[in-house]
Amino acid sequence: MQNLQNFRDYYEILGVSKDASNEEIKKVYRRLARQYHPDLNPGNKEAEEKFKVVGQAYEVLSDPGRRAQYDQFSRYWKQQGFAGKQTTPRGKGGWGVDNRANGRTSTQEVDPGQFSNFEDFINQVIGVGGRKASKNGTNPASNTKEDPFRSTNTKVQYTVNPRPTRRDIEARLTLPLEKAYLGGSERIRLEDGRSLEVNMPIGMVTGQTIRLRNQGIGGGDLYLKITVEPHPLFKLEGSNIFCQVPVTPTEAVLGGQVEAPTLDGPVKMTIPPAVRSGQRFRLANKGYPSENGKRGDQLVEIQIVTPKSISSEERELYEKLRQIETFKPRADLLG
Repeated sequence: MQNLQNFRDYYEILGVSKDASNEEIKKVYRRLARQYHPDLNPGNKEAEEKFKVVGQAYEVLSDPGRRAQYDQFSRYWKQQGFAGKQTTPRGKGGWGVDNRANGRTSTQEVDPGQFSNFEDFINQVIGVGGRKASKNGTNPASNTKEDPFRSTNTKVQYTVNPRPTRRDIEARLTLPLEKAYLGGSERIRLEDGRSLEVNMPIGMVTGQTIRLRNQGIGGGDLYLKITVEPHPLFKLEGSNIFCQVPVTPTEAVLGGQVEAPTLDGPVKMTIPPAVRSGQRFRLANKGYPSENGKRGDQLVEIQIVTPKSISSEERELYEKLRQIETFKPRADLLG
């Protein structure tokens, strides 16, 4: 019988204690998965291998049933039984793993000597990776599968895990307004470490759900919940976009062309003379795409602003203007 070497301590791999909570394990896994993700370490085989090992450790320790089985069997890896004669921990029947599903328990007997290292053995026992159990020697009455190469000295009983159940999952995706407006290809990273290239539609809005077929668990679907970040200049009002454009007192009095920002870039717009602060103008078809494919308008609100500091020449001209101007805005207030 071979020695089962290369034992991997999943707690040590994640850097957590054996009594770590599920929340702590998940938090550490997310950090390590981001650190060693292949997309962030292109061509780095060592990082790729660490990413796989971290994922395997999380797969086991995040599942209460698998974690309990792992804790049970890993206690014995250095004992004599994995290198020769074994005193089984549970009577003549060998090792026992209590794992019942739907009121029935399926068991299988394997010999640790078949495995070149403890990792393959423990993965087979708890149903993660490893080799498939032999289909030979199935006993229909007991639903117990016997490996024809098993040793007569040591037996291990374990429960055959059922196929994963198809399940839909949900993830949240937050986008800047410019990206939500344009759509297109977007790479997203999920909490389970997967990286997906997604073709996003144009004109996404907060609360929208995007369905990705077969990207859930066991062939289920993945639903992306969209959140569009607030923008410093633009505010969505249905399919219209609202923004404010500041103008100088001179521009407000004389009118003329000013630049206004849009999602397509700056455009020139003409404001009339004597424009008022708060007055709105409409830029047709410069709004947000709607469900029918048409675009709304952009509403531009004029804000008259005054300079915080002026040059001596500007001050001289303002003083002269004050002396000659005829406009009296407070005339009605003074009777």
